[in-house]
Amino acid sequence: MKKFFTGFAVVSLLIAGVLSYFASGDPDGLDKTVEDTGIAEHAQEHPFAGSTFADYALGGDDKFTGLAGVLGVVVVLAVSFGLFWLLRKKSPQN
Repeated sequence: MKKFFTGFAVVSLLIAGVLSYFASGDPDGLDKTVEDTGIAEHAQEHPFAGSTFADYALGGDDKFTGLAGVLGVVVVLAVSFGLFWLLRKKSPQN
């Protein structure tokens, strides 16, 4: 089981750190529809638009997209591991 989680973490980090540079910069279907219908004209910035990880980049710099992905994976894995550890069933003490 430990090998599985280690492999999962390594693959996740590789995908986030390497493949994120190959992601398309074109808008997805929902963004395209919102732009085409004119709804985007009424859009407002969300409260986290100026945050460190806004727009899938570190500090808004596209050169750090992979690093932002790696840090995101590390945070999600750490939170998940912490929740599993806190919520695990404890075996009765003999």
